[in-house]
Amino acid sequence: MIKAEKLHKQVKMAESEIQILKGIDLEIKTGESVAIVGASGSGKSTLLAILAGLDLPSHGRVLVDEIDLSSLNEDGRAKFRGDHVGFVFQSFQLLPSLTALENVMLPLELNANQAAAEAASHYLQRVGLEHRFSHYPNQLSGGEQQRVAIARAFATDPDILFADEPTGNLDADTGLVVIDLLFSLNQEEGKTLILVTHENGLAERCERSISLSGGKVVNI
Repeated sequence: MIKAEKLHKQVKMAESEIQILKGIDLEIKTGESVAIVGASGSGKSTLLAILAGLDLPSHGRVLVDEIDLSSLNEDGRAKFRGDHVGFVFQSFQLLPSLTALENVMLPLELNANQAAAEAASHYLQRVGLEHRFSHYPNQLSGGEQQRVAIARAFATDPDILFADEPTGNLDADTGLVVIDLLFSLNQEEGKTLILVTHENGLAERCERSISLSGGKVVNI
């Protein structure tokens, strides 16, 4: 269970202060798939980052299974993310000097997983890239890079998967393949899925949508 209570986020810009989030309250159940939607600048990505423990609210708190993320220091939040969270980003975030297999292995090795190669191989096969283990990101198409990113996110066996505009850099057909894969793995693995998107079709695939406008929830 993820629970956000009265989340506010302010950012200082020169002599002014920008209010990004303005009192967000929400709950997301374990295993649920939820889309966060809204116009550009509505606070979607900021909310996602705070729910994931990548950023802290100016006021309010996020509870994940009764753990108050604001009560953790930076190292504590990093450990929380390593133990419980997976990410899929619009820009893939693959390291260019590592092969597909090595990119998927990296977070496992950082967690001292002794079966990193085995787990990484398994998930690359799950996303249909068994023939691309030794390829570097610049040798892969955009869709293949995003599939590597999905394999990396699932390989750590996270409780919660966050995706920020996961099809934003893909053409429509490739994006559909990636989304089918993301939801298929989500349902098979029983993970909580929280994604930010501006695409109505993608949002409709989720069990619920949370609409933001001007830093506030306007519809659930």
